[in-house]
Amino acid sequence: MKNIFCLLVFLFPLCLHAQQTAPKPLYRDPVYDGAADPVVIWNAKEKKWFMFYTNRRASDANAKGVSWCHGTRIGIAESVNGRNWTYRDTANINYRPDSGYTFWAPEVTEHNGTYHMYLTYVPGIFNDWGHPRNIVHLTSSDLLNWHYQSVLKLSSNKVLDACVSRLPDGNWRMWYNDEPTGKSIFYADSPDLYNWTDKGKAISDQRGEGPKVFYWKGRYRMIVDNWAGMSIYSSSDMVNWTRQPNRILEEPGTGAEDAAIGGHADVLVNEGRAYVFYFIHPGRTKTNGAANDSFNSRRTLIQLTELEVKDGIITCDRNKPVQINLKKPKS
Repeated sequence: MKNIFCLLVFLFPLCLHAQQTAPKPLYRDPVYDGAADPVVIWNAKEKKWFMFYTNRRASDANAKGVSWCHGTRIGIAESVNGRNWTYRDTANINYRPDSGYTFWAPEVTEHNGTYHMYLTYVPGIFNDWGHPRNIVHLTSSDLLNWHYQSVLKLSSNKVLDACVSRLPDGNWRMWYNDEPTGKSIFYADSPDLYNWTDKGKAISDQRGEGPKVFYWKGRYRMIVDNWAGMSIYSSSDMVNWTRQPNRILEEPGTGAEDAAIGGHADVLVNEGRAYVFYFIHPGRTKTNGAANDSFNSRRTLIQLTELEVKDGIITCDRNKPVQINLKKPKS
């Protein structure tokens, strides 16, 4: 009996460790198999985590050109621990001024019980990329039904990929991608999340999109998608940004459906750990790029990794198993 007890004591931590390991891939969209541009937020009313994502129409065999990246809605997946995700629905967005419409890259934040979404809106379904895009502000009380507030007046009519973070003085700052200026990262400030003043360029040292700003290990951090992995910047004041020399998620992973570069990610800091939710085209490896326009090259899914700091440089080992059990955010 004593030997059995000792064996159970030895095996229990191993079982617990295995139960908390995130799967690879983390999540696949069951509608079109095109989950991209994720953002994760706590649903206080339902006491679970919601993941919002661009629901690309990867499996639409009739889509021409890049129209499968248009006509998209925003998908929602849910989880109680950040590890096991199930499809919930598409967001009910009360902003459809055009007969054909496209929703991209949601950013969601909460303030005083109201959820705010900053959504990239394209006025149609197109076969190419040469069309206007604006960032639209919506609000919600339940993360499911979203009400239109305004179209933001920013640097141009080709802006996308908003990221919002609170400043130390209580005001708010938004970073976004401005395409006419060589896909530079711009920023805007707001006292209340409703009224925004554009401030110009934040980062222009290289082309990129999908900025994400977060505070971790005593510094503000920003990751930017360069379509060749993701650059990482750091700052003490959220104005002056320094880029570290190496990118993350540039080299393919060895895990299931992870042998391609990582793209447009969200970073969630929980209990002091920084988790990266990123999307990839698993069919676009170094030897099989996007030239072959097929379902396999179009489909996208969500993967998970965790940031680490080594000698002052932020890294991640995407092949390392991720132990995750997200806790309710501290107020």
